[in-house]
Amino acid sequence: MKQNYRYIDQAKKIISQEEGVVLKDWGGKLPVALVWPNSYRVGMSSLALHILYRLFNDEPDVVCERVFFGDQNPPHRNEPVMSIESQRPLDEFGAVAFTISYEMDYFNAVQMLRRAGFPILAEGRNENWPLLIAGGPAVYTNPEPLAAIFDAIAIGEGEGIVPPLIDALWEINNAPRAEAYQRLAQIDGMFVPALNQGDEHVPRVWVKDIGTRPTVTQIYSNRSEFGNRTLIEIARGCGRGCRFCMAGYVYRPFREMHIDTVLAAARHGLKHRDRIGLVSAAVSDHSWIDQLAIELRKMGARLSASSMRVDPISEPLIKGLAESGNQTLTIGPEAGSARMRQVINKPQSDAQILHAVELAAKYNFPQLKMYFMVGQPTETEEDVEAIAQLALAARKIFPRNIAINATPYVPKSHTAFQWMAMTPIETLETRIKYLQDRLNPNGVAVRSDSPAWAAVEGALARGDRRLGRVLARMQKTNLREWRQALETEGLSQDDFLRERQLDERLPWETVTTGISKAFFSWDLRRAARNDLTVACPPAGCLKCNACDEEWALRPNYQDALGPNMGAYGDNFIPLQQ
Repeated sequence: MKQNYRYIDQAKKIISQEEGVVLKDWGGKLPVALVWPNSYRVGMSSLALHILYRLFNDEPDVVCERVFFGDQNPPHRNEPVMSIESQRPLDEFGAVAFTISYEMDYFNAVQMLRRAGFPILAEGRNENWPLLIAGGPAVYTNPEPLAAIFDAIAIGEGEGIVPPLIDALWEINNAPRAEAYQRLAQIDGMFVPALNQGDEHVPRVWVKDIGTRPTVTQIYSNRSEFGNRTLIEIARGCGRGCRFCMAGYVYRPFREMHIDTVLAAARHGLKHRDRIGLVSAAVSDHSWIDQLAIELRKMGARLSASSMRVDPISEPLIKGLAESGNQTLTIGPEAGSARMRQVINKPQSDAQILHAVELAAKYNFPQLKMYFMVGQPTETEEDVEAIAQLALAARKIFPRNIAINATPYVPKSHTAFQWMAMTPIETLETRIKYLQDRLNPNGVAVRSDSPAWAAVEGALARGDRRLGRVLARMQKTNLREWRQALETEGLSQDDFLRERQLDERLPWETVTTGISKAFFSWDLRRAARNDLTVACPPAGCLKCNACDEEWALRPNYQDALGPNMGAYGDNFIPLQQ
């Protein structure tokens, strides 16, 4: 225990510097560990963690405490896995809930279980161990790689799953595993691997009105990446239909938070921080983004935004970001050539992209960042050269620091490209080096993730249940260990990265995210012809199956409900402490 004193003191120091933390007595309550398998700094920058913390702690008979991978990466081998709030180990909780946004954090999740002394595979744990539950976009789109490790996996959005999950956890507290599994399987959106060998389809759960429980910063911490601002989710989902984008499909339909509710949340947030961070898949797509930016500036808020599209771009938002002291304007062309943007269904013209660059120059941003992907389906060397040409055109317009991210493209499940092969590592390395050689001497910095690790991500994103035992074998997180574990299990990484046949059974078909396989195959054929698929209409469409009839045929809610549709409006209420 003596060796843990330093980490206990660290946790207490963190709590003393936080605003909004919930500290509850454990007496008579269900203790739930909310685990983010990455650093505190990264985890506390995620709104997903904040909304889940609030959902659990809103229940008076639940105590929810946060657990992180550790401040050091990798953590010291003797660093305990314990909660921030009460510094308790994982095995003292009634349930342990992991939220995982990124496949590469699977390694951290396994390492945390090992450091905590848990048997890694679910088959090795009985009712004496807490139930392990996972959620988040990475696992809910393809739960199979973690199916051998977790007892249950949440498929969908937390607002619709957490309340019935809490009821079930109370009922099965200390129950035999078989009984617990049967009860968990009764919850809408809960995938229980021990009872589902791929012969059943678990549909995702989604909430129709994100304004009833606005997703905003719950805990303020200067130790997090965005600790100097209140983050507000202004919309969820995206109807654009970019064929590479998993989030754009699995969070359909596009749902906005009414401007009045956003402003009410901002008024509350300004009591804590003078900066408001607007969060959504595409902030500039919000119906009232111009008015929102103007009103927030009138309130004295300094603005930041998570993402920006250029078709069209909101100049009031750009102006507000510049006036707020943002150092970087970030845009995402994703591809350099018009043909490639047709293939991926992101029809931004060069003129629109360069207009955004002109605005960055006009409002004197110190840095411009442009996101591209390398290795997308049908990409040629000419398409890679087009990235260089577009970056050089931007260089001529923007006089200050300019950088591009040339990220290796990883095909994901539940997208139109889910059947496509991943571009070989060697090809990705060659194309990224070409961009570096072409652009670095011309004053454009080129950054990229490792193609070798991107291939690992690709295997996890489209892998099957056999990968759970691969993860369980790994004592350390490195490429050598990964490859040895694959070999020991008789598996090949290439088998997970290959092209799939349209009639092939896909591992992730154990869950449905709403959009039909037929729609994806139809859209893939359109991609092969360089044809665009139109974005989701405001109402009246049932083509992809993401919406139900009640949602699709509803009246335009912004007009029908008027300016006071927000559930909280000016009476926005934070979590009561």
